[in-house]
Amino acid sequence: MNKLLSVLAMTLVLSAVALPALAETAAPADGGAAAQQAQVQAAQGGRGGSIFLGGAFGAGLIILGAAYGIGRIGGAAVESMARQPEVARNIQTAMIISAALIEGVTFFGLIVCLIALFFTG
Repeated sequence: MNKLLSVLAMTLVLSAVALPALAETAAPADGGAAAQQAQVQAAQGGRGGSIFLGGAFGAGLIILGAAYGIGRIGGAAVESMARQPEVARNIQTAMIISAALIEGVTFFGLIVCLIALFFTG
């Protein structure tokens, strides 16, 4: 239950961080072509706030998943080193390689979220 509460708290924090991205921008004062273009985009649906919330939520889930995975790897590695100290160096090497692979996948996922966030429209 404690893990569930911490995941919910992190989700709320990440949602609160994404709220400034949902703020509307001010309309141009000149009333020219830029204002008409903004009205056309608004009429067609434009880029709504849900894309920002989706990108922030996806990035948060990626970070939480990576942290959970690396924590599990570290805990299992320390436990197995305590049971068999003679193979501690091999376990440590495997743990570092696994953590590096998880970090690589995490960075890839964050880049995908950023691409979805900034280049969809």
